[in-house]
Amino acid sequence: MGVRFLVLAVLSVALMVVDARFEVLKPARSQMSLVLMDAYWITDLPERLWQGVSSQFGSRTELVAENEKLKTENLLLQGRMQKLAALTEQNVRLRELLNSSALVNEKVEVAELIGVDPNPFTHRIIINKGERDGVVLGQPVLDARGLMGQVVELMPYTSRVLLLTDTTHSIPVQVNRNGLRAIASGTGNPERLELRHVADTADIKEGDLLVSSGLGQRFPAGYPVATVKEVIHDSGQPFAIVRAVPTAALNRSRYMLLVFSDSRTPEERANEAAQAQDADQHPGGAAIVPATVPKPAAAVAPVPATATPAPATASPATPAAAKPASKPSTPAKPAAVVKPAAAKPRATAPEATTQGRE
Repeated sequence: MGVRFLVLAVLSVALMVVDARFEVLKPARSQMSLVLMDAYWITDLPERLWQGVSSQFGSRTELVAENEKLKTENLLLQGRMQKLAALTEQNVRLRELLNSSALVNEKVEVAELIGVDPNPFTHRIIINKGERDGVVLGQPVLDARGLMGQVVELMPYTSRVLLLTDTTHSIPVQVNRNGLRAIASGTGNPERLELRHVADTADIKEGDLLVSSGLGQRFPAGYPVATVKEVIHDSGQPFAIVRAVPTAALNRSRYMLLVFSDSRTPEERANEAAQAQDADQHPGGAAIVPATVPKPAAAVAPVPATATPAPATASPATPAAAKPASKPSTPAKPAAVVKPAAAKPRATAPEATTQGRE
């Protein structure tokens, strides 16, 4: 019995070392996640059963009060949504006037927390969305308050997310007040981030909101990351010590969002925006061109060869050429355009008389 225990212990230690140092066991771990899905489902079954039983035995008074409260909140949210829709349309119109690129509407998907890494020196969680749900490596994850981290490991039905506060994680940020750029790194403390290599004379102070800058091409720009809690200036050091608190509830959020960013390049988005703007400004441009081409051809056909070098200018002269005698005082432009009239002496006489009268 003791020999078996010793062999199993040595084998376990060897497997942990191989798994930590090499990638040999990664396919096996990915397949084992399929088996562990049943274990996750079974461990979560009591909570689901309790929620179902408690909802069935809820009193009618509580349900009516909750229904009224939800109706009120729904009405308020609808009012806010109408205002947001108006602001969005106004923003779209202003961006079109500035001839900027089209707005990128990011797609999101709701994921649920199903596990936490037990290692106290790493900040990682497991969510119930995996490779078969369209999740990719490096995909941003956020909750209702701000960014939480990014996907670092994929499995068929689950994914592992590295949180912002992990010591191996860094994210480019900027101060929302003045646009100052910096790098926020994890400290191993779930309630603290640090801004590294910030100049001692930089314009940053307590209470500033830090948002993602989007410079790393991994996190979308504009999402809240942290709030500056403490700024320490030391006259003998070139850099200040800046500590911040993450805006996301890293230890309390159960539901989160996976952000699917637009994979197009800025040049592709600019070209598509320009094409869409041209289509809006000229909705029937493709149909008008062939309709206007036959008109000058029909008008130039009876004219001698002297009028062929300028078919484009002959088309506006054809309506005036049909009435040369009705308005002798106005054909200043048609007389200069219609060259065949020089062969007729009676056509030149009115021109001379009109010029003499003028």
